Amino acid sequence: MGPVSVPIVVMGVAGCGKSTVGSLLADRLGRPYSEADDFHPARNITKMARGLPLDDVDRLPWLRAIGRRIVELRGDLVVSCSALRRSYRDLLRQADARTVFVHLLVDEQTASARVAARTGHFMPAALVASQFAALEPLQPDEAGVLVEPCGDVMAVADAAQRAIETRLGLTA
Repeated sequence: MGPVSVPIVVMGVAGCGKSTVGSLLADRLGRPYSEADDFHPARNITKMARGLPLDDVDRLPWLRAIGRRIVELRGDLVVSCSALRRSYRDLLRQADARTVFVHLLVDEQTASARVAARTGHFMPAALVASQFAALEPLQPDEAGVLVEPCGDVMAVADAAQRAIETRLGLTA
């Protein structure tokens, strides 16, 4: 287990770097990593692959599955999950009230370019705009940190690690 076993959700729109930064953060903190895409029902993947955005009904079983993973690992994990809306984050917090969110910020043009450059992923770049439209920023009463774009993926992972360690009181 990590030094403080609270669930860490790396969140943001498609193309912000959730999977890469989440995996790096998990390695650095010595925690298991879960990729939220792995919890999507097949119908969600099919819908997105056809260029259709998910709605709340689509997302509910997916978010519940992620919540079950949080409970299963007793909060000792890093998971990447878009967690675009406050209600989605609230649902994840129902699994563990200590959940902390790391919101990776990115502009729409950069996110779209990154998604377009992916190979072998079901999410088309055409859906990035719908993710920005759905995004509800972290509110002051939510446990979380914002990570600005600050260079390459290692620099972003460094910034995320510093922010989460500060948030959890792990820095001297």
